[in-house]
Amino acid sequence: MAKHVVVSLSGGMDSSTLLLRCLKEYDTVTAISFDYGQKHKVELERAESLIAYLWVNATGGASELSYQQIQLDGLSQLLNSSLVQGGAEVPEGHYAEENMKATVVPNRNKIFASITQAVALSIADKTGEQCDIAMGIHAGDHAIYPDCRQEFRDADDHAFRVGNWGSEKVGYFTPYLEDDKFTILQD
Repeated sequence: MAKHVVVSLSGGMDSSTLLLRCLKEYDTVTAISFDYGQKHKVELERAESLIAYLWVNATGGASELSYQQIQLDGLSQLLNSSLVQGGAEVPEGHYAEENMKATVVPNRNKIFASITQAVALSIADKTGEQCDIAMGIHAGDHAIYPDCRQEFRDADDHAFRVGNWGSEKVGYFTPYLEDDKFTILQD
């Protein structure tokens, strides 16, 4: 039985490392990036570059890699965050300082998880096999981003299971949930 996964790929270090790990551990990998009006478009460019590199230089790993960037047009105008177009300036300073809370994008990981769950459930329905969702959430983000915590992932999972037939066919791959950036870099 094939192993399938849908990766939420921002293009940053965490999700890019996760993608590489998924390529080693799964037979099919579907990577999805989201353009929600973020100021740091460089991450989307990095995601596209990584995917292009992997397509050209594929050696071993996943038997199939697909990629799609999803446009969430109009969302940034409705959000209050310094990370989106039209928001305040991105604060400078130490990552853990109070001013970095301005970089929280309301419900971002829920939005991403909801879409990846829908895609994973669709893959599971089509293949008749389990499909996981993979997110690069990690302990280093727990202090500032509440949607990177285990409690959030568990509550989100509960809502997904209550709201979908066949949801038992979708699992989670969040290997860095209790780790920090250094551990991700080592991986």
